[in-house]
Amino acid sequence: MRDKLTPSKVLKYFALIYVVCSLFYATGHLLGLGKSSSNRPSIAPRSAADDKVLSVSELQERYHGTQQVTWGNTDENTSEDLMLSKVFSDAMGPSKVIPYYFKAEESADSEEVTIATLVTHNRFKVLSRLATRYKGPISVAIHVNDDASKQEILTDLHRLYDDNPDMRRYVDLHLVVDKFDRQFNMWRNVAKFFARTEYIMMLDVDFYLCTDFRKSLKANPQLMDILRSGTGAIVVPAFEYLNADDGEDWNDFPTNKGKLMQEVQDGKLDMFHITWKPGHGATNYTRWYGTTEPYKVVDYTFSYEPYVIFKKEGTPWCEERFIGYGANKAACLYEIYLAGIDYWVLPDDFLIHQTHHYPLETRAKERTYNKKLYSYFREEVCLRYSRTMIAAGLWDSSRADNVKRECAKIKGFNDIVTRMIG
Repeated sequence: MRDKLTPSKVLKYFALIYVVCSLFYATGHLLGLGKSSSNRPSIAPRSAADDKVLSVSELQERYHGTQQVTWGNTDENTSEDLMLSKVFSDAMGPSKVIPYYFKAEESADSEEVTIATLVTHNRFKVLSRLATRYKGPISVAIHVNDDASKQEILTDLHRLYDDNPDMRRYVDLHLVVDKFDRQFNMWRNVAKFFARTEYIMMLDVDFYLCTDFRKSLKANPQLMDILRSGTGAIVVPAFEYLNADDGEDWNDFPTNKGKLMQEVQDGKLDMFHITWKPGHGATNYTRWYGTTEPYKVVDYTFSYEPYVIFKKEGTPWCEERFIGYGANKAACLYEIYLAGIDYWVLPDDFLIHQTHHYPLETRAKERTYNKKLYSYFREEVCLRYSRTMIAAGLWDSSRADNVKRECAKIKGFNDIVTRMIG
């Protein structure tokens, strides 16, 4: 005859079940079972084994494993490594691109502006500052040297995310692991390629966002229509302190146009790189000082390299053959301009450069090489866009105006076009 269940026995059974479940839960917790997956890959505490220099393939296996890309509604899979090797095939290699090594916790509206930038190890703190200031989507390419410094870079990177919650909320971070320094255009393309909104801002991380350009842009239907159409890029004027020491503390930077104008009149601030006027002069700072309306850049030069907001889809990629300092960003913006995209200037927003010291000797050498490359590149890209537009029946449309105007400066260009049309 079975014992009759009494209330006291029922309570004992429940207590026993609770104890067993608790033991299973505690054991699973200690072993890492049952945890929800995180966007942030884990990094083991440093040990003697961590001092070993990992190869690129070992790094990929350790943090991500093998990735596959599925095409559309088909069942066809392609190795992520194979796809990315084709995407960045003009860059020096071999390189390992690890997209979304960290993925932002917050999703942004599709019409948001993602800041697309590149960062090296010595500028991690500036990136953290940018994330906190912007509080919006950022897509950043981080170069990791494939040498003994790799572990230190990764450790500092994880510490950066642990220390600043805004990094975790807003920043998609993509690693580029190789032995090639200063592949700036390749890194820019990585940041653009993996941006998750319709518009991006190509920005150098050393610039401080003094104003809310997103608010200004969204409040201007004309500029938003230009962005949506893919026919215009929006320039945010850039400034720099004439005394480098004044640019050290961003807390003292002006935060509206009135305060900025006072510092300009006092001789403290001026256009970025005032000693190289072709770089930013086409923005026409004299006009900007006196206007409250957006305006179109009309005096474009091939050395123009402003900081711009533009549509991700359908815009040219940066030419990856430019390695090192000099002409790399100008080449990006040159091809954007030849594609029929005009530059429009925001009237009340601006950026200020945070003082950062550069290796001047290295810059001088690389500028010499890239100046020659840029001369050949301009001829090449003019011929390519003119041929494309003629074949597409766009040569007599406004889309070809920039090609006609800019490429006519190249000796013999008009004669070649006449033969192509004939």
